[in-house]
Amino acid sequence: MRHVIIGTGPAGVTAAETLKKLDPKSVVTMIGDEPEPPYSRMAIPYLLIDQIVESGTYLRKNSEHYKELGISRVEGLVDSVNQQKSEVNLNGGATVGYDRLLIASGSTPVTPPIDGVEHPLVSSCWTLEDARRISEVAKPNTDVVLMGAGFIGCIILEALAKSGANLTVIEMEDRMVPRMMNDTAGNLIKDWCESRGVSVNTSTRVESITEAGRGLSVSLSNGKNIPADLVVSATGVTPNIGFLDGTDIKTDQGILVNRQMQTSDPHIFAAGDVAQGKDFSSEEFSVQAIQPTAVEHGQLAAKNMFGLKNAVHQGSVNMNVLDTLGLISSSFGLWMGVENGESCELLNKERFRYINLQFCEDVLIGATSLGLTEHVGVLRGLIQTKTKLGVWKDRLIEDPTKIMEAYLGSTHAIGHNANIMK
Repeated sequence: MRHVIIGTGPAGVTAAETLKKLDPKSVVTMIGDEPEPPYSRMAIPYLLIDQIVESGTYLRKNSEHYKELGISRVEGLVDSVNQQKSEVNLNGGATVGYDRLLIASGSTPVTPPIDGVEHPLVSSCWTLEDARRISEVAKPNTDVVLMGAGFIGCIILEALAKSGANLTVIEMEDRMVPRMMNDTAGNLIKDWCESRGVSVNTSTRVESITEAGRGLSVSLSNGKNIPADLVVSATGVTPNIGFLDGTDIKTDQGILVNRQMQTSDPHIFAAGDVAQGKDFSSEEFSVQAIQPTAVEHGQLAAKNMFGLKNAVHQGSVNMNVLDTLGLISSSFGLWMGVENGESCELLNKERFRYINLQFCEDVLIGATSLGLTEHVGVLRGLIQTKTKLGVWKDRLIEDPTKIMEAYLGSTHAIGHNANIMK
């Protein structure tokens, strides 16, 4: 069996390894468009602050890992997929034939429609090449502007702030991490960043970027003009599915898949950032561009490519955990709540502590926390198991700090109050 995988990120690598484990005699080929060994984009911020070297970003540390497993790697940019011939066409004319194809091609940063955004001193922070370019400029006392304070933007924010640069963050929405945090939590993160020397402008757009001497001038919608030696763009990503033009593979936000990670073509599967897979909480199909989901998708897709009949996707739990200059924030499941649901929250603004719980009947369906790490696993576990809390739901509404007691009590054990807000 010839298994071909487009993409060498966590989903692709996990799938390749799983396929070789299930069927050692199969031919497994990964196609990637970067010269480096497969690496984790989430490790790039650590590279920017010299906590790791480039090899520290690699998904597998042994340089012979893929060769030893019998996994072939091809460097090339995919132009198209020929379903009739079961071939992947590469830029330059090469083709790779397949019996089963996995599309795990990841995402590409969105380029915002801003005058001057193509300037060489404007960069994404998505590839190792981007990281090298940023490292050359982002030094102590340089002026850096970061466009975007979403999940990816805040990961980059940490590295840029720790570089010693004078950092200004521009976010169009009215709070930081708007797709992960509610107003209270998002604005607490803003306060935290500003208390550590980062200037944060929310409800603000970049209007234009122009040359100014050796650097740039960034014009904002609030009337300010900010000098910059470097502008880093983190305004979102979009799935890499352009090479599917001309195929009959069904797409929406990403590639539509069933619970076996199979596309509308039974010989083609999708995983990771490109796959519009099942969401555990909503039971709808959506794109979840986070590494744990990519790994889960990759394993499941490989099992179905091999032919296991019981490998059915139960849905990925929406899970985000973020460290912003030492402040840990997290959100799980339907953190924004549901119609006719109940909720509770507790805030200690001075200590940057916050917890918000969302319920549907007596089941915890979503949670947001800030400055709390002790019960992250418990929150996720209660949501994922859909545990019926019974009387503990009302007790949590009265005091959401009793989450551990509720977990133990609802599973017929005895707990204690950890008083996590202090």
